[in-house]
This record gives sequence, structure tokens and C-alpha cells, in this order.
Amino acid sequence: MLNFIRKPFGYEPIVTKEDLKKSNKKKVEKASDWKGVLSRIWKLVDEQRFLLIIVLLLVVVSSALALLGPYLIGVIIDEYLTKSNFAGLAKIIGILVIVYVFLSVSMYLQSYWMIGISQQTIYRMRTGLFNKLQKLPVSFFDRRQHGELMSRMTNDIENVSQTLNSSFIQVFSSILTLVGTTAVMLLLSPLLTVITLTIVPFMYFAMRWITRRTSKLFKEQQQAVGELNGMIEETISGQRIVKAFSQESRMLEEFSVKSDRLKRTGFWALTYSGFIPKVMNLLNNASFTLVAAAGGILAYYNYVTIGEIVIFTEYARQFTRPLNDLANQFNTVLSAIAGAERVFTIMDEPEEVDAAIDNKDYKLIGDVTFENVTFRYNLEEESPIIQHVSFHVDAGKTAALVGATGAGKTTIMQLLARFYEVNDGRILIDGIPMDQLPRHTLRSQTAFVLQDPFLFEMTVKENIRYGKLNATDEEVINAAKEANAHDFIRKLPNGYDTILTADGGEISQGQKQLLSIARALVADPALLLLDEATSSIDTVTELKIQEALERLMEGRTSFVIAHRLNTVRKADLVFVMEGGKLVESGDQEELLKQKGLYYNMLTNAKI
Repeated sequence: MLNFIRKPFGYEPIVTKEDLKKSNKKKVEKASDWKGVLSRIWKLVDEQRFLLIIVLLLVVVSSALALLGPYLIGVIIDEYLTKSNFAGLAKIIGILVIVYVFLSVSMYLQSYWMIGISQQTIYRMRTGLFNKLQKLPVSFFDRRQHGELMSRMTNDIENVSQTLNSSFIQVFSSILTLVGTTAVMLLLSPLLTVITLTIVPFMYFAMRWITRRTSKLFKEQQQAVGELNGMIEETISGQRIVKAFSQESRMLEEFSVKSDRLKRTGFWALTYSGFIPKVMNLLNNASFTLVAAAGGILAYYNYVTIGEIVIFTEYARQFTRPLNDLANQFNTVLSAIAGAERVFTIMDEPEEVDAAIDNKDYKLIGDVTFENVTFRYNLEEESPIIQHVSFHVDAGKTAALVGATGAGKTTIMQLLARFYEVNDGRILIDGIPMDQLPRHTLRSQTAFVLQDPFLFEMTVKENIRYGKLNATDEEVINAAKEANAHDFIRKLPNGYDTILTADGGEISQGQKQLLSIARALVADPALLLLDEATSSIDTVTELKIQEALERLMEGRTSFVIAHRLNTVRKADLVFVMEGGKLVESGDQEELLKQKGLYYNMLTNAKI
């Protein structure tokens, strides 16, 4: 029987004695974290401080009115019913009705205004997190699952929202009610008050036993939700790959493992937290029984009146009810703190550092120099991805990067876009060290045409205009014509106003590439970074793309990851990469005369 209780439906207990011992050792640290999280939430509420003060005053008023109601009922019994004073009965009942009407109005207003405060606070938190994501380096997103980040943006913030909406007022009101009720009970009967308070130690130890388990479980539950969301997002995004390699069963197995973890964590979190109302109701009823029994004995010996017993029993319930509410809200608050902590963890991540000497917008011409550049994606890696690379490309020239997979070609592109910072050496643009050039200046004058173009869920026109947000419709159409995209765009259901679905699923890969070239053309950049755009494209579309690329590259400094000989032949310079090193450089004729690695690649048809 005990095993069935401990392991219902095959669930193993998640919180072990070892976990609790570890939790106790970290108790001070956790409390410090909670204080920090609550302090930061309070700063977000700061703009609504005046309205919050009004809400708190209304909570005080409603708590006072809630205490006044039972007292008036006792007065009605002692002063009017037992003395048959029906003349004043109607008047006192009218006062009681007014008290409860004002109580209802004050509770409605405090709830209404608190919803506004919480939504404004959550708006600031959500906006702050999204703004933070725009300022984080690419390396941050390399380490994180996108679905897990989405979970923090939605689930975790929503937990905080629900807590601010309801729990904040509930906790404050419960504390006031406890203080007020205790004070009034002491005035009425210290003996009955002591009897009522006998349940408090039992409540404390019961809550301590439960919350030691739920605090850990709710945090694990939030983490499990984030991991599951990340896995789902990744699977949906890569659905074609999953099906192409027949990995459905493996993905189902992985989903089952993560889902099972969430199921078990959620089960035990809700199971332990579900003890709270049951235990509190049991203790509440025990308190009521003790007060009623003791009050009856005292009334028999005329130490208290019947009205005072009625008042006291109601206050006894009011005393245990806020304790019950506080116990119930404790789990909600724990979950919200765990969610807020996950959000603030992201907001504390180091942003892209822009150490530019000024914020001037330079008009770049595209002269590029690498001086002994060394780079590792991870500083703990033994060998660098790029090792002591040096070269110079004059403005307006085209440089082709060739080499085997993993040679470092894409990394060169990433460094040129300043997605990552070099570890050693430096990169100069127009003679200005890149780390002294404002990022917005560099990136606003740099355009990308990648092997796998990305389109947003917006109109064709807006996808092209993404390269230059203030571009006119005429500029968009001209860019589309230069990119050889105008003809197929006109044949779409709504032409340039056709809304593309997720990543342009309704158009071909070649058409996506033409749109990405149009996007680069409308941006009119000084520097082009091109991952060979004609791979896996049919011959006719390849010719259109090649023609559009030639227009795009004309008069601009271009770096091209070359997979085809045709691209290499038209380049002014060829850089041959091997093992992260620049092993050969020069124009095509020079490299062929050397009969080195480049010559062997052409001979073996590797380009």
C-alpha cells in the first residue's frame, strides 16, 4: 500500500532525501536569489507606483470592511436579537449591507487596477527581454535552443503575469487580515485567541515539509517545459530532414523522454502542492471545532456572550483562511519567481560590445584587410578555426574563398560581418580597425546572399524592402527587375503584395534566392558576403541567379564562398583555405602556375 502511494501509476519520487539535503545547504543562496528577483520585478512596477499605492489602500479598506462585517453580526445578535430590539435591527442591517457593498466595490476596483499594473509590468518585461535578444551576440544563439528561448518569452513571463494579477493582492490582503483578525480576537478573548493560535505550529511544519519539495519541483518543471518546447520547435523546423532520413521514431522516442520528465515533474509538483488545501482545511476545521467547544463552555459560565462566540468563530475562520490563501499562493509565487529568474538570466547575458570611438556613420568603400587574424569559436578549443590569416582586398574587387569543408571559409564571412570577435590580430575596413567601427555602420552597408535564403512571413515587397526599410515601391521593383525576380513575382496571386508563409514555402528555392538577391540590391551595400547561391538549382534558374549576382557584385567589394569553377574564374583574387590557414592566394593564373593545392583541386574537379 505504501509503495502504491509513493509510486502511483509508476511515477518515481523526484525529490529524494539527498536533494533535500543539498537544498538545505543552498538555502541562504536561494533566498538571496529570490530577493534579487523580487527587487527587479519591483523596479519594473516602479512606473505604476502611484496607482499601486491606491490599490494597496483599497486592500487596507477592504480588509477593514471584511473585519467589520462579522463584528456587526455579533452586535446584531447581542444587542438586537437577544434583546428583541427590532426597531434598531433594520438600521444595523442596512449598515451591514452598505459595508458589504463597499467591500465588493473596493475589491473590484483593486482587482481592475492591479490587472492594469500587472499587464504594464509584463509589457515592460516582455519588451525588455525582446530588446535584449536583439543585442545579444550570435554566439549566444549558437548555445541555445530557439524553442527554449521562446518558452522564456511566453511561458515564464506568463507565470509572472498571473502572479501579479492575483497573488500580489491576495498575499498583501492575507497578511493584513491575519494582523487585523489577531488584534480583534485578542481584544475579545485572549483565551480563545490562544486556542485558535495552537494550530499555527502545525501549519508551519506542514508548509515547511511541502514547500521544501515544491520549490525544487516547480523550478524543474519550468526547465522541463523549456527543453520540451525547444525540442518541438527544432523538430518542426527540421521536419524535412527528419522525414528524409526516416528519423520519426527516434524523434518520438526523444519527445517521449522529455515529455515523460515533464509529466513526472508536474505530477509530483501538483501532488505535493495539492496537499496544501487539504491540510489547511483539516487544520481549519480543527481550529473551528476547538473554538466552538471552548466558546460553548465559556458561554455556559457567562464568560462570553453568544454574539461574541459567533464573532469569534467567524474570526477564527478568517484567521485560518488567509493562512490557507498564503499557502496556496506560495506555490504560485515560487513558480513565478522561477520563471522570472529564467527571464532575468537572459537579460543579464553580456551584450555585443561596441567599442567604437564615435557613432559617426561612415560611408564605406569596402577596402578590407586581415592582419594575422586568429579565431576560436570556443576559447577552450585546442586548435583555432582560423590561424594567422592575412590578406588585403581592394575596394570593388571580388575575392573567392575555396577549400574543403571545415577549412574556415564560412568563419571568414562570420568575422567580416562581426558576428564574432577575433581572438588575435585585427580586421580593418577602409583602414579603420573593425572594433572601432560602429556595428550599425558596418552591417547597414553589408549585404548577405546565403546558400539557404531566409524569408519572413510578410509580403514579397516587404521581404525585399527588409534590406532597406525606407525604400520606395519603385526602388523595390527596380531591385526585383535587376535580380531577375520581377517576372515570377508578377505571376504570384497578388504580385508584390502576396504574403509568403513560413520561410516562403510556396515558392521554389531558386525564386527564394532571387528575392534574397533583390533584397541585397535594394540595400545598395559597399560589402557583399556571398555563400554560393547556385548550388542545388536547375540550370535555367542558375543562369538567372548568376546574371543577377553579376549585377549585384558590380562595383562592390565581394567575398564569395565558391563551389563552382565559373565563380572562381570571374574573381579578382582567389584565397585557398586549408585547416584554417590561408595556404595560397592570388589571381587564377598565378595559382595555376604554382601547381599547388588550387591546381590539384581543379585537376581533381573539386571546384
